[in-house]
Amino acid sequence: MTDAIELTPTSYIVLGLLSMFGEATPYDLKQIASASVGQFWTLPHSQLYAEPARLARAGYLTEDQEQGGRRRKRYGLANRGREALHDWLGALTPEPYVLRDVALLKLFFGASVEELAEGQLETHRRQLAEFEALGKVVTGSGPRGPWLALELGLRHERVTVRFWSEQARATKKKRRTRARRSPPAS
Repeated sequence: MTDAIELTPTSYIVLGLLSMFGEATPYDLKQIASASVGQFWTLPHSQLYAEPARLARAGYLTEDQEQGGRRRKRYGLANRGREALHDWLGALTPEPYVLRDVALLKLFFGASVEELAEGQLETHRRQLAEFEALGKVVTGSGPRGPWLALELGLRHERVTVRFWSEQARATKKKRRTRARRSPPAS
């Protein structure tokens, strides 16, 4: 049975992950997404549990249910799903990069730069360290896309760490200057 449905970014994530990793349960997809595209694309886990069944009903995925045990459903890429993924990958992407960063939003509205810088430095240094560790572990074999995405992630984190480091230094310098100018308390 095939229903006409609109494919969403979540649909393409499911199709793409199955094209790279083969058959998977929704739980497997959640695990794979968390370790891969979840580093740069936020999606609720509930969508990864519901989307495979929706795609299977529309003929984009195959569905195979275990006969015994937990009766898990495993999904694989059907020809229609492979074609849809191929078409999507070949389409131009004119949408600009979307940066959704709560710290940037708070900075815009006047939050303490010093406090933001301290927290953001810790957060982004940790993320950078994770990406750098991943870069040392991976061999670079296989599809090129994941390694290029990692490289972009590394560059983004390095620039972000540099920005927040500059803000932290600037606020410390201002504090020292004010302290030198202030008369001693009596």
